[in-house]
Amino acid sequence: MPTYQYRCTECGTELEAVQKFTDDPLTVCPECDGRLRKVFNAVGVVFKGSGFYATDNRARKHGEAKPKPESAAAPAKTESKPASASPSSSSTTKTPAA
Repeated sequence: MPTYQYRCTECGTELEAVQKFTDDPLTVCPECDGRLRKVFNAVGVVFKGSGFYATDNRARKHGEAKPKPESAAAPAKTESKPASASPSSSSTTKTPAA
């Protein structure tokens, strides 16, 4: 059952009441017989799990690939040229035009 907070408009007394949804709201202050009003506060909400972010379950454009997670365990691939392949060893050399 929810807890409702009330405040008297006459004396300012605040009280909380545990009531069912179907119960009528309180209207009379127990201190001064003044008028009670419900107090509404911001509700703290925490969304947990998937589906609450822009990146979750987003429709992808046609032809767009899924992003692949990069693994820290896999070493980075680097290309290396063999030592025998140098510009002077090629059979045809071009000379700059003057």
